[in-house]
Amino acid sequence: MKFGTKLIHNGNEIDPTTGSLSIPIYQTSTFHQFDIEKFGKYDYARSGNPTREALENTIAQLENGVKGFAFSSGMAAISSVLSLFSAGDHIIICEDVYGGTFRIATKVLNRFGIEFTFVDASNLQAIESALKLNTKGLYLETPSNPLLKITDLNGAIKIAKMNDVIVIVDNSFLSPYFQKPLDLGADIVVHSATKFIAGHSDVIGGLAVVKSEELAKDLYTIQNSFGAILGPQDCWLTLRGLKTLKVRMDVYEQTATKLAGWLQEQEEVEEVYYPGLKNHPGHSVHFDQATGGGAVLSFTLKTLEQTTRFLQSVENVAVAVSLGGVETIVSYPVKMSHAAIPKDVRERLGVKDTLIRVSVGLEDIEDLISSFQKALSL
Repeated sequence: MKFGTKLIHNGNEIDPTTGSLSIPIYQTSTFHQFDIEKFGKYDYARSGNPTREALENTIAQLENGVKGFAFSSGMAAISSVLSLFSAGDHIIICEDVYGGTFRIATKVLNRFGIEFTFVDASNLQAIESALKLNTKGLYLETPSNPLLKITDLNGAIKIAKMNDVIVIVDNSFLSPYFQKPLDLGADIVVHSATKFIAGHSDVIGGLAVVKSEELAKDLYTIQNSFGAILGPQDCWLTLRGLKTLKVRMDVYEQTATKLAGWLQEQEEVEEVYYPGLKNHPGHSVHFDQATGGGAVLSFTLKTLEQTTRFLQSVENVAVAVSLGGVETIVSYPVKMSHAAIPKDVRERLGVKDTLIRVSVGLEDIEDLISSFQKALSL
């Protein structure tokens, strides 16, 4: 079964009780037990809910994993996954990482005795050099946020497996449509479901999918203990959004490719970052492990004044935090997604004050280019 069909027909799309083509929203906190000696499948909604289960089963199938988990936010998913590790463990993280992930590592989990090392994961030697005797995890984003750096997943996973290291991949930028890290050997995939999975800027949610029954058991214990679960209404919205993932991502990629190419030709633009461009570092590696360039690109302008004018004047887009909606979202990483990262670290990583990130939406490309051209010419 191909991916587009699997989005619609995966065994979780029909309510088994009524035949409804939309899984009901089970808006309940608890479930009656008909036999006190033998409880039913559900007892308390933190531990399990039929609407959430349908979403969790669906994302597990789409990522080719053993078990899926739905959380109250992307950061709840990431934090829960990182809580699989214990005091004294060492985790290697790609340095060009989402600011929230940087914050949970450096402000929270380090207080519990978990050690983190940030490396340029696009350089496999840097990953290998960071290994320690107590290294237990490798956390990757590819493409990374916001510079779209590419990590060779096959190479990184090979290094990790030789050293008995768990590999976690944040797949939010590409979704399981364009990339399946578990198929490449990763152990856990995480998503901000807020982004392309739900896809309509109306849900805050997170997802994780694991490759083994052992990890599934451990992560369920954390999910049930913390209780940071996604509510049934948001699970239903996410299931609805998932059904159009393929068609949305196809259009996004076509538009992003055209916009990135156009931006490269503009004299006001200094640099364009997009995996779909043939001159993007890691382009060939990316297309060895992914089937598309995705919807996210970044670019830098020559001056801070130009950057400010662009952000204040660009029309027919949302200037906002986040990405993955049907509307084009223009973000300013230094004050939004990466504000939690100290300025000196941002600058060392290349996250400049003149960097703009774009999540392409469903607008016509002609209108999008016209809006960008007008904002750039001011």
